[in-house]
Amino acid sequence: MFVRCAFFHGHVKPGQQAAFDAHIAAELHALWTRFPNVQEVRLLREVESDRADMHLELVIAMRFESRAAIAEALASEVRYASKDASQALFNMFDGHVFHTVFAADQLPIPTGTRVARPA
Repeated sequence: MFVRCAFFHGHVKPGQQAAFDAHIAAELHALWTRFPNVQEVRLLREVESDRADMHLELVIAMRFESRAAIAEALASEVRYASKDASQALFNMFDGHVFHTVFAADQLPIPTGTRVARPA
């Protein structure tokens, strides 16, 4: 499996957080979930970090079965509509956005085993 992520490195401009969040909900949710071949879309918002200089306002993670599936999604009309609709986000954002594709392995969580924590 492969995960393509968009990293929003920086901060939403002061006074723009509500508009930023509303634009994502109203315009982009529907587009991101309609990318061809996408199996899952996660929006990650930083709550805390050990790197104060590396704030990630938002990470969009899209899971695909293959690199070919990603290539098809990136060539789609939905992707270009998403790029156009994302321009409003960029106008409310002070930072930069970059994309990375990860090869991802999912590890099964064993059931019935718990690690005792010291009291």
